[in-house]
Amino acid sequence: MKRSAPSPKGSISPPTVKRKIESTTNSKVVASFFKPTSQKEPEKLVWRTVNNSLIVGRYDDSNVPPQSRTLPVKVAAFDLDDTIIVPNTGSKWARSAASWKWWDPSVPGRLKQLYDEGYLVVVLSNQGNISLKDNPKSLQRDTASLNNLKQQVGSIFRQLDLPISIYAATGQDRYRKPRVGMWEEMLEDYDLQAEGAVDMANSFYVGDAAGREKTDKRRKDHATSDRDLAANIGIRFLTPEEFFRKESMEAYEHVFVPAKVLEGLNSSTRAQDDTVSGPFTKKSPQELVIFCGSPGAGKSTFYWDVLQPLGYERVNQDILKTRDKCIKKAKELLDAGRSVAVDNTNADVETRRYWVNIAREYNVPIRCVRFTASSRLAEHNDAVRALNPEIMNPEKRTMLPGIAFRSFVQRLQEPTLKEGFEEIYKVDFQFKGTEEQKKLWSRYWVSKFST
Repeated sequence: MKRSAPSPKGSISPPTVKRKIESTTNSKVVASFFKPTSQKEPEKLVWRTVNNSLIVGRYDDSNVPPQSRTLPVKVAAFDLDDTIIVPNTGSKWARSAASWKWWDPSVPGRLKQLYDEGYLVVVLSNQGNISLKDNPKSLQRDTASLNNLKQQVGSIFRQLDLPISIYAATGQDRYRKPRVGMWEEMLEDYDLQAEGAVDMANSFYVGDAAGREKTDKRRKDHATSDRDLAANIGIRFLTPEEFFRKESMEAYEHVFVPAKVLEGLNSSTRAQDDTVSGPFTKKSPQELVIFCGSPGAGKSTFYWDVLQPLGYERVNQDILKTRDKCIKKAKELLDAGRSVAVDNTNADVETRRYWVNIAREYNVPIRCVRFTASSRLAEHNDAVRALNPEIMNPEKRTMLPGIAFRSFVQRLQEPTLKEGFEEIYKVDFQFKGTEEQKKLWSRYWVSKFST
């Protein structure tokens, strides 16, 4: 009888669907089917969803000796794709029980070693290609994507066969890395919320989204979300190469560090920029003021803090929805003898010309307030505001898509006095808030900046 060739030594592929472990018709399954419910073994992998956004899968095996884990607990957290596994199908997003292989042959052994050393092993992964929202048009597709993920994770966890959990963020909300919602949910699940319950010094996160540049051996990282998540949590960060292959640590410097930006913005000793104007004052009994600045640059805050106390009425397209409605409202206010502040982005000359012409029609002076915050800073502001509605977002604004910031940069034409302005008043972003707000603002909130 001819024997099949043995599998290559060190194979890192998952079991094929022909192997017994993947079969759905073996004798054990048949016997289980006919067992009374009270006699059936509990499922090792149990799934649940949180807030119609976060997918949680917990694998427990009663045959594995329990850990001698005591407080404080060491946590070993990992990304999933390109960290624990890679696709073996040529498509990164192909999900099935057999569409993956280990990122490195050492992965399963290292994870089991961590468990034996008393670590709580968890996976924290962004899975934005899955939607849990009710949408009749895409329900079938989304259900399939969710089931495919469950099949793949089930196959991975069965091979590891150790207590492990996965947290998969599907939405653009507080769960999505680098935001710490998945970590906080994990702490709650394992009753580790108390101060000092986690050994932060010996806990770590491993992921491939580290902001590294392209090399001969590696493509450019798609984001910095894994590195930023570890920073937000306050634990050590390692790339898969550094953790599994023991490669030397690569030097890295963040382009945008919120805590350092905040320190620079609010430093009393920082050099003053001559382009930033002094205190804003009202110069005429009635006037028109228009803003020019990126979404999230602080325009509305400037209105509430500075212009409203001076008696300006606000016209805002986010509220009124169209420019025509903004123009109509502004004219009504000017007819009533009021001063008006147009709280829109007003990026280009053509848009600003509408307001210059209105000022001439009513024979009132017009000034432009130019907000200097970069699009990167503005996008960070927007994410902080939208994801902390109770203490940072009194107007309950939703988070803007990245294209809103790219669009502003693409359309921006710097305002000049030649357009008809009596003054161009420049405003640098300044953070104002409580210590709690400051702590939130200092975290990373954007996984991949638009510019």
